[in-house]
Amino acid sequence: MIAPATRVVWRFEAIGTLWEIETDAELGSAARLAVEHAIADFDREWSRFRPDSLVSSLARGAGVVPAPADAADMFALFAEAAEATDGAVNPLVGASLEHLGYDADYSFRSRGALAAPRDWRERLAWTDDRMMLTEPATIDVGALGKGRLVDIVLAIVSQWTEGDVVVDASGDIAMTGTPVRVALEHPFDPNRAIGVVEVADGALCASAVGRRAWGEGLHHVLDARTGVPVRTYAATWAISDSAMRADAAATALFFEGGPELAARWGVEWIRMTTDGRVEWSPGSRADLFL
Repeated sequence: MIAPATRVVWRFEAIGTLWEIETDAELGSAARLAVEHAIADFDREWSRFRPDSLVSSLARGAGVVPAPADAADMFALFAEAAEATDGAVNPLVGASLEHLGYDADYSFRSRGALAAPRDWRERLAWTDDRMMLTEPATIDVGALGKGRLVDIVLAIVSQWTEGDVVVDASGDIAMTGTPVRVALEHPFDPNRAIGVVEVADGALCASAVGRRAWGEGLHHVLDARTGVPVRTYAATWAISDSAMRADAAATALFFEGGPELAARWGVEWIRMTTDGRVEWSPGSRADLFL
């Protein structure tokens, strides 16, 4: 995505990815500080890569921790995605990722596949005030967490500036104002696109098996039921009213039941199989180069 010449772009690294925030006028120091604090708070609550986070304390056996403000909304979407995909999407997939080498040390040394607990709804509970696990487990919110954070950042930036705003966290994008044409990056060749789509006052989230890949055929998109990386689909794109919902749909679209979930949510989508076929939702507005 290329910003119009009249826009100001703020680029920075956070939570292991590149962020670009486009606005009509340069953001002041107070606005930037608000964004940085929000990202730091989210990371301190949800990152399984830092030992002082809430989810890390639960993994060590804390049992009960204060509930982040995002918990109820995030886990409600997880529950819908888990039901739609017959358990392929699961917030307790953290240990499965660690077992394959995607751990806090980024060792990338696989110890084999490990299925996530299928009974996560019985093990994990939350209220407005508390988040609880009946036994230690590693929560991983990667299926929708970055989208949630993009929504938070967009809301903050929109309070500090007038006009168009685009927040792009390396493929998870939310925007307000003038429609933006976004290229759909080819999962096997970052210099190519399989199409373009126009998004306005909404969000587009993408996921691809090559984004975080290591070893022989290992990557971050796992079937939680088996702990094995998915093999059928290489990339997904989802368009919704919020980045969190688009992110969750993009994850679910790697599995059976994903298109039906997207239809219930009113999400427009495109996905590419590992053998190069492209599928899309009925009424998709994407201009695909097929």
